[in-house]
Amino acid sequence: EIERLRAENENLKRPRGQTSLRVSEKGALSVYGLGRFPVTLYREQWEKLLAMADDIRQFMAENDHLLKKKE
Repeated sequence: EIERLRAENENLKRPRGQTSLRVSEKGALSVYGLGRFPVTLYREQWEKLLAMADDIRQFMAENDHLLKKKE
C-alpha cells in the first residue's frame, strides 16, 4: 500500500501536460495526464481501441468542425 501511495504521489508531482502509464490495482492500463482522471482500460480494450486508430483519425478529420479543442 505504501508503494502504491508513493507512486501516486510521484504522479501528482509531475508537471501538468506530461502523460504517464501505470498498471492499476485490478491489472488494467491507466494513462495519466490527459485529463483530471486517468483513462483506464483492460488490455483487450486497449488493443481494440488501438486497432481503430486510423478510423478514429479519419472520423476526427471529417468532424473537425464539430469537435472542440482543449487548450
